[in-house]
Amino acid sequence: MAELEIFQFPTRADNYGVLIHDPDTGATAAIDAPEAGPIAAALAEKGWRLSEILVTHHHADHTAGIAALKNKYGCTVFGPAREAGLIQGLDEEVGEGDTVSVGRAKATVIDTAGHTRGHVSYYFPEQGVVFVGDTLFSVGCGKLLEGDATTMWRSLSKLAALPPETNVFCGHEYTGANCRFALTVEPENEALQARAREVAANDAKGHPSLPTTIGQELATNPFLRAASPAIQARLGVEGQSPEAVFAEVRRRKDRF
Repeated sequence: MAELEIFQFPTRADNYGVLIHDPDTGATAAIDAPEAGPIAAALAEKGWRLSEILVTHHHADHTAGIAALKNKYGCTVFGPAREAGLIQGLDEEVGEGDTVSVGRAKATVIDTAGHTRGHVSYYFPEQGVVFVGDTLFSVGCGKLLEGDATTMWRSLSKLAALPPETNVFCGHEYTGANCRFALTVEPENEALQARAREVAANDAKGHPSLPTTIGQELATNPFLRAASPAIQARLGVEGQSPEAVFAEVRRRKDRF
């Protein structure tokens, strides 16, 4: 199995950049390109050279650094085929079921539309890691900017079905605020209470609460917990479809 070294670092106001590196081949990929400077600095710190950028979606806070990085390193840019016209510098269009290689490590592309119409995630099954952009956050999920609740629920369900030990890297660090909202939806959830305490301690130290895991999200994230009787009762949606429960959670978060 190909090993991957993963380096996470803050960029912009609340984005997190991630570099993944195959030490056997020297291949290095950036997950999205929020801005070129911090990514170039991270590469220099690690002594790595950028070979690929794996783009999750077209928003500027995930793509603004592509042109400068491509000019500097000559890297290959992969991104969602359904957003190809919105991502400058895209070399390879990808969609559901495609494979992307970073050295000897191979990612399966998962269509995770909802935040945007063509959003994709990159799942490395052998390494047990998934890069989800703005679809899934720690104790949260992305806003429905270009999709509806049914589409996003379908996407989240794909991620929720991954092995529980899978490490999840998100595009932003919103965990503290997400915990505060989640506790209004399911305050009796002891796992969520513990997660909120852990996140508050991390915030006090200036430490991120990322990555998370699929198992941790299944236990604490109200956007994945549509089957919870406590959530359904509190929101007044008992017996409704998972999509409808999810939609009500999302509506409440949008007003929070």
